[in-house]
Amino acid sequence: MIDLLELQKSFIDRHLHAGDTAVDFTMGNGYDTAFLADRVGAFGKVYAFDIQQKAVDSTKNRLTDLGLYDRCTLILDSHSNADKYVEGCFKAGMFNLGWLPGSGDKSITTRRETTLPAIRFAISRIASDGILLIAIYPGHPEGDAEGKEVCDYLSTLDRRVFCVTQVKILNSPTSPYFMIVEKKEERS
Repeated sequence: MIDLLELQKSFIDRHLHAGDTAVDFTMGNGYDTAFLADRVGAFGKVYAFDIQQKAVDSTKNRLTDLGLYDRCTLILDSHSNADKYVEGCFKAGMFNLGWLPGSGDKSITTRRETTLPAIRFAISRIASDGILLIAIYPGHPEGDAEGKEVCDYLSTLDRRVFCVTQVKILNSPTSPYFMIVEKKEERS
């Protein structure tokens, strides 16, 4: 069986290297933030966003325990405001849409009205040979609608600049799936 999380990491590993900048647009409990922080190394930088203090606290604890906190900037704000914090381009970005795992409160979820502007910003800041991964959870009404709008938007990107791929389990329509946006390497 395919492990979607491991597959996502393998795609990131093709693009993200020590010294690079990465963005976790939905930090949650910090697993993706820690993964990115490990990959950028001591001289790299990771920005991570969440609207819940609980997520920031959980992520800070995880990063501190792993010795990765010093290379991260944790931001208690919506990913739709990333332009106020992220400087320059980044080599890898991740969105893990939906709600905070383990919170029990499923009323706080990512929403189309903030996710789509954040994705547009991310697309504008992906470095040459960079990558953006977007995990979508269609098992609830907002997640399904959010996923459809994200896919509709990504399908409009110029194929000469971006390669957009969808990884989905076809015989399980409510299972999570993810989108991979790779920016082609600029040639001189």
